Amino acid sequence: MELELRHLRMLCTIADTMSLGRTATVLGCSQPAVSTQLKRIERLMGEDLFVRGSSGVTPTRFGVEVVVRAREVVALADAIGRRSTAGPRGADRVLRLAATNTPVLPGLLQRARTVLPGLTAQVSSVYSSAEIVGLLEGDGLDVAVAVDYPGRELRHSAALVRRGIVTEPSFVALPAGHPASGYLEVPLAALAGDAWFLTPDDGAGWPGVCYDAFRAAGFTPATVHEFLGDRDQLQRMIADGLGISVVQATCKPIPGVVVKPVAGAPLWCRYVLVWHRERVSGEVAETLFGAALSAYEELIARAPHFQSWAARQYRTPRT
Repeated sequence: MELELRHLRMLCTIADTMSLGRTATVLGCSQPAVSTQLKRIERLMGEDLFVRGSSGVTPTRFGVEVVVRAREVVALADAIGRRSTAGPRGADRVLRLAATNTPVLPGLLQRARTVLPGLTAQVSSVYSSAEIVGLLEGDGLDVAVAVDYPGRELRHSAALVRRGIVTEPSFVALPAGHPASGYLEVPLAALAGDAWFLTPDDGAGWPGVCYDAFRAAGFTPATVHEFLGDRDQLQRMIADGLGISVVQATCKPIPGVVVKPVAGAPLWCRYVLVWHRERVSGEVAETLFGAALSAYEELIARAPHFQSWAARQYRTPRT
C-alpha cells in the first residue's frame, strides 16, 4: 500500500470530526470502509494514529504530527493549477479579516505577508463565530478565523467555504496553589467546588459544550463568572485565587498559574478558516490556511504542557 492524497484527506476529516461515522458521512462511504482504510494506514505507518473510545476518536501524539503534515500536503495539492495571470484575487487589495479569541492570528498574518507581500489585511476582533458568519454572508468581512466544536459544526450558507485548521483539546488554568495543580491530568469532578470563569455564548455551541462536560462529570458549578477580556487579566485573577478557567491548550501561563489537561479530554475546540468564495481566491485562501497551520505548529512548540500531554497519549508500535 502507498499513501495517496485521498488517504490524507480522510485522516484530516477524521481529525476534524473526531468520529469515523461522521467521516464516512462527509466522504460519502461506509463507516466499516473508513475503519478498514484507517487500519491499513496505521499498519503502513507502524503506529496508531488515533485512539478509539466510546465518545469517538482522538489523535495520538504521532497522529497529531501526521495530520499536521497531511494538511500541508492537501493544501498544496488543492492550490495546484489555481494561479491565474491576473494574480490571486484579493492579494492586491485590502482584505477584511476577523478572528475570534485565537492565538493563531499574529503568526498567520506574519506568514501570509511573507508569501503575498502585496496583501494588506484590515483586522478586527469578533468574539462570536455566529456573528462572524453573518458578517461574511453580508458584506462586512472577506475571511475569518472562527471556532466550532466536534458534532456542532459551524452553520453557514453555500456562499462561504469552511476548512478546519486544527482540533485541539481544551485545558484548564488553575492557581499554582490549587489542590489539583500537581495532577498530570485533572479530573473535572475534582473541580466541582471551584468558581469558574467562562466566556459568553459564541453562537457556535459554547458554553453549552462546557456545561455538558460538567454534567457528565456529575456537577454544576455553584459560581460562574462571565468574562470576556484580556487573557493576561484573566490569568492574574486566576493567580489571585478568584477562580479557574477553561483555556486553549497552547495557553502560556503567567507566574502563579498552571495549565493542565483535563482527564479524558472531554472538551475539544476546532479552529476554522471561513471565507466568502466570491471575494477571496483559492490561492489567497490556501496561503492563509497554510499560514495558520504553521502558526499553530509554532504555538505547540512553545507549550510544554501540551507536549507532555501529547507524549502520554496511547501509542502502540505495530509489528
